[in-house]
Amino acid sequence: MHGHAPRTPEAERSRRWFLNRALLLGGVAAVATMTGCAAGDTTTSPTATATATGGPTGGPPGGGGMGPGASEVKYKDFVGVTTDGKVVEDLYAVHSTGVSTAAIVKAAQAFLAGLSAEQRGETLFDVRADEWLAWSNVDGYDREGVRMGDLTEAQRELGYALLGAALSADGLTQSRNIMKLNAFLGDYNGGGKQTLTEGHYFFTFMGTPSATDPWGFQYEGHHLAINYFVLGDQVVMTPTFMGSEPTSATYQGEQITTFQKETRAGLAMLRALTGEQRAKAVSTSEQKSGVNMKAGAGADNLELPYQGLPGSEMTAEQRQKLLDLVGVYVGYLDDAHAEVRMKEVREHVAKTYFYWIGESGDDSAFYYRVHSPVVLIEYDAQSPLAYGEKAVTRQSGTPTGSPGGGMPGGPMGGDPTQQHIHTIIRTPNGNDYGVDLLKLHLATDH
Repeated sequence: MHGHAPRTPEAERSRRWFLNRALLLGGVAAVATMTGCAAGDTTTSPTATATATGGPTGGPPGGGGMGPGASEVKYKDFVGVTTDGKVVEDLYAVHSTGVSTAAIVKAAQAFLAGLSAEQRGETLFDVRADEWLAWSNVDGYDREGVRMGDLTEAQRELGYALLGAALSADGLTQSRNIMKLNAFLGDYNGGGKQTLTEGHYFFTFMGTPSATDPWGFQYEGHHLAINYFVLGDQVVMTPTFMGSEPTSATYQGEQITTFQKETRAGLAMLRALTGEQRAKAVSTSEQKSGVNMKAGAGADNLELPYQGLPGSEMTAEQRQKLLDLVGVYVGYLDDAHAEVRMKEVREHVAKTYFYWIGESGDDSAFYYRVHSPVVLIEYDAQSPLAYGEKAVTRQSGTPTGSPGGGMPGGPMGGDPTQQHIHTIIRTPNGNDYGVDLLKLHLATDH
């Protein structure tokens, strides 16, 4: 039985106010003024709410990864990403994968057991709660659950142990590095902003961890949102959003670099194509802008037609490059379940499309998409918002590379760069958050 009290209408309004308001006012500059992310803000609330001060926002509204905002749907209205609004049926099935989830269940149970009764009440929701869809990439978004920075060291270690059981070694490293670079960004912008720290990441649980009953957890904060659904020995880890600004920096003496694999694998895929194939894969109608992402937070019912070059028009070697690219993202899931997922992807490789926007140099800022009936991946090198010489202050619109500056004064903060990257992986046709599996489970077993 979940312990979380239903959210009141007043709480619903406060949670989404800054995003809805920003969407009404229009543009990233409006978002910047509403998100409450200014350097030097010393708010101590575990779930920082909106103010009119400015600072890092994590991206533009809607599909770019800003947050649910006005486009958020309720769980009961969830359809999933489709090409035309119609779900392709019979893609998923409740079955045994032969890969145990016992370690994940045990780690989740241990984490919850380590919380106080009050903390458990804050983090437990029904397995079909709207909370699944209420995630955001924004640092100042008002989140539910328990905040890592408010837990004891022992409780935090149990939380990291859960992430370690659910993710691969690379997945855990990537997640921790994103959190560290978030703290670096906070220091770079003057410090004193608790949303730009390693601790401003939240756990919520939907359902109760079980070897047989459906359940899942969500781990989210600035530039990181992991949705993890478990049913028996089946796992769905989508949507998962990972990003960073900057993507490379030295934090507390440690040199951290993120998204090299994603960047190199994308380039390797493009460079494996012939000139004729590249003419199909590379867009001539879209330009690389400050943000090209479509399927970020709040885009759960996105209609996105296939674009680019299909796997059916690739050689066997090129298809393998495409699968290697998908494997980078799927590989953040624990190893055994990642292989189960890749089997599903391989079955649809002929219908998997590769699409590219922008240049293709090693240091170029570009966008690519991998899209099939069962997987959607986006990589987007975005404009600087809060870091680097091309980030601009919201107040003056002049270049800055120094602490304290960093909000865009125009549509975005300068030319796109590999120092600000957003990525997402989704399961189209209704199985993000494991929704399709849960429906099948309830229809056949309950």
